[in-house]
Amino acid sequence: MSYTAEDILQRLNSLANPDNLAGMRRYGIETQDALGISIYTLRPLAKEIGRDHDLALKLWESGVHEARILASYIDDPHQVTPEQMERWAADFDSWDLCDQVCSSLFDSTPHAYTKAFEWSARDEEFVKRAGFVLMAALSVHDKEAPDSQFEAFLPVIIREAHDERNFVKKAVNWALRQIGKRDKHLNEMAILAAGEIGASGSRPARWVATDALRELTSEKIQKRLT
Repeated sequence: MSYTAEDILQRLNSLANPDNLAGMRRYGIETQDALGISIYTLRPLAKEIGRDHDLALKLWESGVHEARILASYIDDPHQVTPEQMERWAADFDSWDLCDQVCSSLFDSTPHAYTKAFEWSARDEEFVKRAGFVLMAALSVHDKEAPDSQFEAFLPVIIREAHDERNFVKKAVNWALRQIGKRDKHLNEMAILAAGEIGASGSRPARWVATDALRELTSEKIQKRLT
């Protein structure tokens, strides 16, 4: 069965739950164009629709928060261009939209590593966050990548750990922790990077380092990596 954007938007409006909007706002999610639909409702809908690149583009253009998240679930990563990634990243206005798109779609594109480096150096808050979310997602999802791919992210993480913006520093921390949980060698490298970050003196860098080290040196992680 084929679907039109109008079909899906009508379906989403029927699933709207305004009672959820207040909770979303408490978690720092932009709700001006949101319907209050959980991702646990969106994922089965995405499975029903299947992959559809053209439909994903139309849903994104609607501007509806949940339609954009759904677009990231149904788009075909092999048809996503760097230009599309830039257009969508420019529209990121919430951490959840950024994280869902990066970890459900962008990390599976051929351009993921390039964009992780590029976006990590950008100034826009959610674009910069996207660079580090990509690093974290790739660390988990790209099972065949060599350690060198992730070692290359560590100098960038060290460089940007001073950013005081909450949504950026949490993503920097996330990327460092995910890299350090990938295997024993990367764990050792991430711990060394955290030590360098913590010694830099800035408050956000100390938080990034302390929080990452708490997990990376924990008995649970060390036992799993042995």
